[in-house]
Amino acid sequence: MDIDPDEYRRTLHRAAQHALDWIASLPDRTVRPEQDVEGVLAALDRPLPDGPADPAGVVDDLAALAGPGLMAMPSGRFFGWVIGGTLPAAMGADWLVSAWDQNAAMRYPTPATAALEQVAGTWLLDVLGLPPESDVGFTTGATMANWTGLAAARAWVLDRVGWDVNTAGLAGAPTVTVLAGAERHTSLDLALRYLGFGAPTLVAADEQGRITVDDLRAHLDRVDGPVIVCLQAGNLHSGAFDPMRAAIALAHEHGAWVHVDGAFGLWAAASPSLRSALGAGLDGIETADSWATDAHKTLNVPYDCGVAIVSRPSVTRAALGTQTAYLIRDPADVSEPFDLVPEMSRRARGVPVWAALRQLGRSGVVALVDRLVANARALADGLRALPDVQVVNDVVFTQVCLTFGSDERTRAVTARLIADGDVWMSGSRWGGRDVLRISVSNWSTDADDVRFSVEAVRRAIAATAATAATAATPQA
Repeated sequence: MDIDPDEYRRTLHRAAQHALDWIASLPDRTVRPEQDVEGVLAALDRPLPDGPADPAGVVDDLAALAGPGLMAMPSGRFFGWVIGGTLPAAMGADWLVSAWDQNAAMRYPTPATAALEQVAGTWLLDVLGLPPESDVGFTTGATMANWTGLAAARAWVLDRVGWDVNTAGLAGAPTVTVLAGAERHTSLDLALRYLGFGAPTLVAADEQGRITVDDLRAHLDRVDGPVIVCLQAGNLHSGAFDPMRAAIALAHEHGAWVHVDGAFGLWAAASPSLRSALGAGLDGIETADSWATDAHKTLNVPYDCGVAIVSRPSVTRAALGTQTAYLIRDPADVSEPFDLVPEMSRRARGVPVWAALRQLGRSGVVALVDRLVANARALADGLRALPDVQVVNDVVFTQVCLTFGSDERTRAVTARLIADGDVWMSGSRWGGRDVLRISVSNWSTDADDVRFSVEAVRRAIAATAATAATAATPQA
């Protein structure tokens, strides 16, 4: 069938218009979806038509049917989970990635995307201050970025005791001890499960979620055999960083591989002011062996785009690479893109990273990170001034956690805030109590969004106070 340029033109024009309409609606629309999944399904769940449809009409239908079920995650008033927006250059690049439709697994057939991802990786290492010889792979997200770093760790620590996991597998292998902080993120546990490790051995953490070096030392002194130490750059609730240099040096003294889960916090390393302010939390982070982060969080590129960084390229290639006759390797015998991630077929996720970094430049990356932190602090300051609010974490990065007295009241305020839909902040539980958790991740959040969000919380507090007072009034 011949390609019809006009058909593409009409269809992509409609897609572009719907996309622009969506972006234009973000400042004024409610953040929460207007319909739940059952409501969207009621409109969508029809038998597959017998015949074809006009492509432009399909795009129109898609926009109309999906619209009520979309959450305004790209809004400057969305503070749920840890989800950024999308920079304009990154979005444009992602559209081109779809149009180019390259399987970005090999250098030989897709030199353009391979080169763009290689440069993006070089820029990332430079701006984050990580070893320039490191391998950089682009994964689906931080879970698989953690998996990649830990797969390299598994291969390395077992190889050092004479066990080739690639040929012998794990059955009968020497036991690998994995140490992780008591407040590690669940994605780390998932990655360890996928790799056959099971649950990590937990190291005690302080009130902000940072591992304690003394307890790490005690665990390491008891280990007999291969060991991997997992550290955290950016606690999910507090934003706190493990004491990097001390923990990494101690782990290396015991022959351990050190992996850093920096899903959103690794980007703090780009900011000179944060490097100074965080002190021990960032000092020495470059001496670890592998790192994981998410570009669709702090860097604000589209989903999906995790980043796996491993300081020893030969280890990455040995752990993840493959050899087969039909895969044509670059004659220079360098790492292929499929050597760096657990996929042999994937879109060119690194191209939007290249575009985001090209749009921002070094100073723009620093300004982006610093602005996110400044907005988090401004939110914390504004919220502290409200009645019954307690900010329960030290606001060192982009996370803010608060309570409203009792757990019951905190849950009520959170539910009211979500139901109102003017902003989105996530409920969670931390330190044995319910909290309202705020993550400032969107590049477009500004001072007006901060003020509006503080007022939205004020309204939710007032509404739940009135409801509680009514419930407490004796009935005649």
